[in-house]
Amino acid sequence: MTSRGVDPSAADRPKHEFDGAADPGTVVAQGETHRGVAVALRAPLPDESRPSFSDTPYNDFGPRLPVAYTAGVVHDLFVEVAGRVCGSVSWHSTHYGPNAGSLAWNIGIDLAPDVRGQGIGSTTQRLLAEYLLSVTPQFRVEASTDIANTAEQRALERAGFTREGILRGAQERTDGRHDLVCYSLLRDDLTATVSSRDPSAVAAASSP
Repeated sequence: MTSRGVDPSAADRPKHEFDGAADPGTVVAQGETHRGVAVALRAPLPDESRPSFSDTPYNDFGPRLPVAYTAGVVHDLFVEVAGRVCGSVSWHSTHYGPNAGSLAWNIGIDLAPDVRGQGIGSTTQRLLAEYLLSVTPQFRVEASTDIANTAEQRALERAGFTREGILRGAQERTDGRHDLVCYSLLRDDLTATVSSRDPSAVAAASSP
């Protein structure tokens, strides 16, 4: 797993800031789309570069600030389909208060054009949310997307995220300022989903 920005060592970091880091090359989550396509999330090897498929207007930000001035530490995993790296997912912390319980994860996804529209995005984002909630004590995973990006909105809803509302004028890109739609998946949501499938799995799903 790669991290962008300034990341203190695990020894210096309190437990509530544990970031879900995995050893390079480790597959941290696997699943299948509704079409039976196998998807895996893998921590990059040290010599692997993060792929970029910024070919949509939703990624046209122009000059970017250094990560340390925006989200702070950003962590990445590769998305693999049939052994091929076809995208990446990322997450960073966001805070709704000064205490540990007010920290949440904000996630993002970047997929190659030829694998979009196949359910890979929704499966991948669900896998990432489940992974983060299983290895960290955080209660909330959130994501946002452009109000016009209906494909990503559908992907998040299929992944079990709840649409919360509009973030007015939250994002500026080269063509102007845009509204975003905010989504979230809570630890309680995950527990309820698992409970409906297998009551004996509730404790495992809700344990950080």
